[in-house]
Amino acid sequence: MSVKLDILAIGVHPDDVELGCGGVLALEAAKGSKTGVLDLTEGELGTRGTVETRRVEAAKAAEILGLSVRENLGFADGFFRNDEEHQRKLIRALRKYRPDIVITNAPDDRHPDHGRASELTYDACFLAGLRKIETEVDEIQQEVWRPNLLLHYLQDRYLRPDVVIDITEFMDKKMAAVEAYSTQFFDPDSTEPATYISSKGFYDSLYGRAQEMGRNCQVQYAEGFVCRRILGVKQITDLI
Repeated sequence: MSVKLDILAIGVHPDDVELGCGGVLALEAAKGSKTGVLDLTEGELGTRGTVETRRVEAAKAAEILGLSVRENLGFADGFFRNDEEHQRKLIRALRKYRPDIVITNAPDDRHPDHGRASELTYDACFLAGLRKIETEVDEIQQEVWRPNLLLHYLQDRYLRPDVVIDITEFMDKKMAAVEAYSTQFFDPDSTEPATYISSKGFYDSLYGRAQEMGRNCQVQYAEGFVCRRILGVKQITDLI
């Protein structure tokens, strides 16, 4: 039996979750929550680095964030679809890890994979709770599972967040996890082709975005999330 997770972060490319919710994952791991990451592809279409270097970088980032598990589903970068084949594979993973909370890609973004992965995750989270959809792992029938909450982290495009979470104490750890992807982001000594995300400006913008989110809740750094349903609390003081 695989470990049951409190939080499962899903990203279509290795490094998506570090950029989008690395601070929250580090915060929750420090609190004792069981956290995991599910990468949908190996980012094989990326201009810089290779699949092999990306695997090493993802493992290093997982260690920095204190993840309980990290798995890659091996979908085709750029060409996966939100269809039954991919939904069933994701349903198996959701039923395997049984997360209470899922955090996934932005619903609309510059990279078309991000929005498509968002829709795929949304559909799979719902379908994973239907008992008439049967799935097996190692010839053992899985039990149904539907997460209690699905959030979407912010990526390149600005989306007004429905909730922001204070990551001030874990901003350094978030950035260390981002920097684990040394082939992808700013490195003045790199001889690889320059890309949109390898610029110093992009790196600096990560701090700017976190500061902007933090300003909304009077903290130094925060990460923002959107949700398709109304978020509720048990008592008004939970909003403080």
